[in-house]
Amino acid sequence: MGRSRVVITGLGGLCGLGTSVREIWAAMRAGRSSIGEITTAPLHELKVRIGAEIKELPEHGLEKKRLVTMDRYSLIAILAAGEALAQAGLKIDENNASRIGASVGTGIFGAETVEENYRGLFIEGRSRANVFAVPRIMPGAPAGQVSMEHGLRGPVFGVTSACASSNHAIAIAADQLRLGRADVMVAGGTDAPLSYGVLKGWEALRALARETCRPFSADRDGLVIGEGAGMAVLETYEHATARGATILAELAGSGMSADATDIVAPTVEGPAAAMRACLADAGLKPEDVDYVNAHGTGTKANDEIETAAIRRVFGAHADRLSVSSTKSMHAHCMGASGALEMIACVMAIREGLVPPTANYREKDAACDLDITPNVARERKVRAAISNGFAFGGTNAVLAFRAA
Repeated sequence: MGRSRVVITGLGGLCGLGTSVREIWAAMRAGRSSIGEITTAPLHELKVRIGAEIKELPEHGLEKKRLVTMDRYSLIAILAAGEALAQAGLKIDENNASRIGASVGTGIFGAETVEENYRGLFIEGRSRANVFAVPRIMPGAPAGQVSMEHGLRGPVFGVTSACASSNHAIAIAADQLRLGRADVMVAGGTDAPLSYGVLKGWEALRALARETCRPFSADRDGLVIGEGAGMAVLETYEHATARGATILAELAGSGMSADATDIVAPTVEGPAAAMRACLADAGLKPEDVDYVNAHGTGTKANDEIETAAIRRVFGAHADRLSVSSTKSMHAHCMGASGALEMIACVMAIREGLVPPTANYREKDAACDLDITPNVARERKVRAAISNGFAFGGTNAVLAFRAA
């Protein structure tokens, strides 16, 4: 008997492109970038003022006494999870709640809360922090808040590995299902990093673009930070079919590796090892894959190294792959990036359409893959992989296929 198949029965998401999967995918299809001037968050004297923000959150009906306990990144995680659970048509009650869990990735912490408290204490001279500061800030808060809002009593935990967080969270959620610890897992990632302190730190790294994110374009000059959340309802194939659920796609496998070299500079070997491990785990040959959703941050180093890693893994088939970086549209949403890119992969498989790399202007000989510049491409997508390569050299790659 082989291992259980893990399938996706619901998706939810919010980011600069929209506040539902339908809106996000429509923007991706159209190659529309949501990167622009940040207007909803106080940036004080920051030099960098561009990002991809959620201009307005949808109506959610959460009580004020609940809202005061959570940072923005927990709130958007709850909303994404709610959309995913609604699509999955999953009724949660006392009979199944202990078999339903959540794993939520985040790259940083409750940045809004940190900002408010430090400013209150050091600038405004307040004598104490917000009473909910600690439970709002902690990286595990979104997972806990998702479980409370939706009544999930199975395995619930946060996952953090910088920009690979949601890929790790989704991979580990699949492990819970295969190990028999849960029948259903809500899995994904969230981050709301558009605050003065976080952006000031990125400014110091000199990794931020001046104008917009141009992955794989010779004139690229860095990444752009965005906010967002993405969630999937994962369940075993047996559980999904037994309850008559609509299966959107299969989570075919995952691969993880570490560069073990430098805290910020990527290597070719680490990403290549994660992609190879993912293909092996999914039982896919390189030629079975039609689409690669690239990590594609728009930094000089990442895009060249990722191109080299893809060529190393896919060999001659690399020239037949469609590759794109949707970060060109939703920006780098830190711990939410992989979850938003999962949406791109699942919808590419379902609709036979590869979302483009927006903002592309100039060919780069070192980034010579078919990166689907500016305009979506119609093609059958049998299987797709999504790359997540993070600071710390922690890599996580997911594989999806038509169910």
